[in-house]
Amino acid sequence: MVPQEHRKYHKDLIFSNLFYGINFSFMVSLVQHWISFQTLFFLQVFVSAVFFIPFALFSRRYRFQWQDFGRICLVTVLVIYGGMYMLLWGARYTNPIDASTIATLGPAFTLITASILVKKEAMTPVRIIGVVLALAGATVLLFDRGGVLIHGSEAFGNVLVLLSVICVAVNTVIIKPVLEKVGTLVVMGWYYIIGLIITAPFFAKTAFSTEYVTLPYQADLEILYILILGTVLPSYLLYRGTEKLTPVHTALYRYIQPVVATTLAFLRGQETVDRANIVAAILIFSGIVMVVAAYENVVMRLQRFWQRLRNRNATSKSD
Repeated sequence: MVPQEHRKYHKDLIFSNLFYGINFSFMVSLVQHWISFQTLFFLQVFVSAVFFIPFALFSRRYRFQWQDFGRICLVTVLVIYGGMYMLLWGARYTNPIDASTIATLGPAFTLITASILVKKEAMTPVRIIGVVLALAGATVLLFDRGGVLIHGSEAFGNVLVLLSVICVAVNTVIIKPVLEKVGTLVVMGWYYIIGLIITAPFFAKTAFSTEYVTLPYQADLEILYILILGTVLPSYLLYRGTEKLTPVHTALYRYIQPVVATTLAFLRGQETVDRANIVAAILIFSGIVMVVAAYENVVMRLQRFWQRLRNRNATSKSD
């Protein structure tokens, strides 16, 4: 039973992953046919900055320790260039189904990062096997259809998406203590203060000079969706849910993304599922279940349960 005070945070994670799942289809469509991925990338940063920066500037919880501010600077680079930029760059060459399936690898990399940096999550044998299975699934996607890892190939795009997933996973571990201390909105405001500084000199001119009115009506709607419902809203919901719930919850709800992305890709005729997609999905999902659901703990609890039953039966027989 979910506590009443936590229900809204579960809804946050559900809707954030629903919106992100839709995002994959629109991103691929836009950067492969209508605008450069660099332009869409800066639009995401700029619109997010317009929304989140006021919360950082006018909040009473704005004083950071230098260590906290250092974390925010590091995480900003991971989020802006590692997460957002590489994801869009990868979308230039991959497809929504592959990208959303690879995105579910986040929990495995979160666990690895936490075991190294925080040392609260033990890398048990079962979890190690889970990570290996998940990575094997990613390898199937990366090197299917020829497996040539050259610039412009689908494998190249999948590698970029994988790097994006790793950056976001590392970010989740590093930033959680600061989220708990100063709040989601303040941290995200500082993300985009720093984000504008490190992106505007390189991308603002092209983004602001693009004639969006000449684009097809569908493309403009896709841009609006990505900027509002695909970037600002889900990122806020995701961080608010991450702040209040556990990494297990954050990881499990991520499975919504490939389901939504695959369904939308089918409806729009962007991709078909082949044998590699099915094999990769089975390996990745099986691996992540072992990683996230603490399978070893479940087995130990079942073993203790059966042991208690045996002891009880033995006692009753002796009586």
